[in-house]
Amino acid sequence: MVFSSVTFLFIFLPVTLLLYYLVPEKGKNLVLLVLSLIFYAWGEPLYVFLMLYSILFNYGMGLLMEKHEGAKKQILIFSVIINLFIIGFFKYYGFLIENLNAVFRLSLPVRKIALPIGISFYTFQALSYVIDLYRGRFKAQKNFIAFGAYITMFPQLIAGPIVRYEDIKDQMTNRRLSGARLGKGALRFIIGLAKKVLLANLIGALFNEVQALGAEVSTLSAWLGALAYTFQIYFDFSGYSDMAIGLGDMLGFHFSENFKHPYFADSVTDFWRRWHISLGTWFREYVYIPLGGNRVKVLRHVFNILVVWLLTGLWHGASWNFVFWGLYYGLLLLFEKYILDRIRLPKILRRLMMIFAVIIGWVFFSAESLPQAFQTLAAMFGAGGRAGIDETARYLLKSYGLPLIFCAFFSFPAAHALLNKCEKETTLRVPLLLFAVVLLILSTACLVTQNYNPFLYFRF
Repeated sequence: MVFSSVTFLFIFLPVTLLLYYLVPEKGKNLVLLVLSLIFYAWGEPLYVFLMLYSILFNYGMGLLMEKHEGAKKQILIFSVIINLFIIGFFKYYGFLIENLNAVFRLSLPVRKIALPIGISFYTFQALSYVIDLYRGRFKAQKNFIAFGAYITMFPQLIAGPIVRYEDIKDQMTNRRLSGARLGKGALRFIIGLAKKVLLANLIGALFNEVQALGAEVSTLSAWLGALAYTFQIYFDFSGYSDMAIGLGDMLGFHFSENFKHPYFADSVTDFWRRWHISLGTWFREYVYIPLGGNRVKVLRHVFNILVVWLLTGLWHGASWNFVFWGLYYGLLLLFEKYILDRIRLPKILRRLMMIFAVIIGWVFFSAESLPQAFQTLAAMFGAGGRAGIDETARYLLKSYGLPLIFCAFFSFPAAHALLNKCEKETTLRVPLLLFAVVLLILSTACLVTQNYNPFLYFRF
């Protein structure tokens, strides 16, 4: 089940809110756990048992860690190994076998194993729980229902944000519901839905048209496709995060922001402080800092950055283009720190350099393979396909020029600042409510004509 579906909007969500608000405080976690399992099982009826295993295993490891202080480290290591084995098997088994066959000229059979939706997200949440428990940041959660609700919480189960237990532990047993918070959450959810349906899906159609051109794409068409994906993935993923944060508010939870206008950043480093913040925080807390962070010698720091970004690339997918994408950003960040930051450049130039680097990065991210990515880049720089501008490019620019302008405007802080002002001004609440209703109606109208609206990050 996806948020951007009529079934979720008009059946699952109303039933969930009705039950959740009717049951006593002590029963809310149970309702949340059961409905979250139903939400997941709707699309993954078999893999829901894998999730249940993850809940049972990490819950048990937490209790053992607290009971056997002298063996905490060994229990932690065992927990991390099992969690990584599960995600590694389902996500990287085929990639590993294919590369072993290619390198050693073997003929090992490769079985196609469906990737459980959301496994990257709920496994990282479980890992944050056992690691922070080992660090002594909180006591083990002894209530199995509360722990299960934390792992399975449907608002952020499928594609994040990655919620660390430390940030939410008090809310698992003590959270307040109110009409104001329900309304605030509903507004945030509707805005996220509109981002996904009215912006991401629309501009995604441009990307799909360019992809369909294949090797015969012109230079302008190739750039239009790259720009379309740049906006599509932003509105798709930030839309999902808005919906998750809004649903959290509706259920009495506070989730941290996952995006802060990343395309307004003035460097690649700043971009990654603003994009998918929860993932960046996870890798910083559990990989980068344990490796020594930046409080080490230069060569060691270079090693730390490259390891983190190699893992970040692999986290997104078992493919060489993701490995390349991760190392690409690792090298860019090192270039900025040790070379570019020592040169004073105008902020506008730094922003243009940042967006150029990010667009190139999305070419590798969106490609099915490295050769396809390089083919696209060749076309973008006039070295492949049909150089320059052709009739197809003119048609695409004419058809999607206005949506591209809309996407550019709504990706910058101005639109967000205007919305915040409307929320704070009492006299603007009625127009804001009408605006939300219009967005919901338009989004629903689009959903009725579309069969399936998966989020891009479902594949990770």
